[in-house]
Amino acid sequence: MPRSSGCAMSSPSSDVMTEWPPAAAPAAAPAASADTDVTYSVVIPVYGNEATIPALITRLVQLAGDLDAATEAVFVVDGSPDSSLLLLRRLLPEAGLRSQLVVLSRNYGAFSAIRAGLAAARGNYVAVMAADMQEPVSLVEDFFRELATGEYDVAVGVRTGRADPAASSAASRMFWGFYRRYVQKDVPPGGVDIFGVTRQVVTELLRLEESHTSLVGLLFWLGFRRVQVPYERQERETGKSGWTVRKKLRYMSDSIFSFTDLPITLLISAGVLGVVLSTVAGLVVFVAWATGNVEVAGYTPLMLMLFLLCSAILLALGIVGSYVWRTYENSKRRPGAIPMQHEIFPAAPRQRD
Repeated sequence: MPRSSGCAMSSPSSDVMTEWPPAAAPAAAPAASADTDVTYSVVIPVYGNEATIPALITRLVQLAGDLDAATEAVFVVDGSPDSSLLLLRRLLPEAGLRSQLVVLSRNYGAFSAIRAGLAAARGNYVAVMAADMQEPVSLVEDFFRELATGEYDVAVGVRTGRADPAASSAASRMFWGFYRRYVQKDVPPGGVDIFGVTRQVVTELLRLEESHTSLVGLLFWLGFRRVQVPYERQERETGKSGWTVRKKLRYMSDSIFSFTDLPITLLISAGVLGVVLSTVAGLVVFVAWATGNVEVAGYTPLMLMLFLLCSAILLALGIVGSYVWRTYENSKRRPGAIPMQHEIFPAAPRQRD
């Protein structure tokens, strides 16, 4: 079982700068056989996290010492434009942390990066967390403690509070409120930014080779036995969130089209409503014609109806086209991400000359 965690420590970030993609570096020698016997894995996608990497590695080293079995960290560099990759290559060999470094060929997005990390992770229990340290690393230990009991297969972090600005908090509540109502009702009110799963759940997640979908949606669609672990989200110390309005809208649309029939339902409802209104309007026009109240055919109402019908048809084609496009994308069966390099670092630090 995991032991109690230590307190967080921080460290200054590196000022090394580089261009993406970096020059190819020889992969580190494979770890010894003892390093392949891993119980706990922590997957961390990395994009623009140079400032937090030193402190994150320090906390992961403490976490590995607090846990009761072999632990590894799997860093997935998702085409990061800063010096995150060079910093990881410099710090990991001397950190004393069993770790893997997966470098993707370009930026594929957080979901694809996490999938690549899950595929490389060797532990029986795997946690996924962000590199910005807004979620406490100690939460990973709580996940592993719950999963190790054998009573749960999925552990998700549930926010009891957040130190973010009020505007951001309100926008997040609106976003996840809509998500819970129309996509996945079992998702916690504040969403899911960090979670842990067993090896069986990892296997099932990797079997779902869908593109343009939602990792949280897939996790809850799988089911299994879930437990919620409360925590308070920390304020971002460096940088700014990449969770823009545009990405939120894309994430929401991917989730809606992947897990619900809401667009088709709305389309059918609009069609039924249109038929009813058209029938009523037709009856009114017929009565007016029968009673001699229609003298001249109206040009303006006719054109307005044409515009309305044409717009409705285009909207319907757009909705149907979205389903066709997603089906086509999934039929290609392209990998979600392509690892360009894969390096493994043993637990013991290398000796200096």
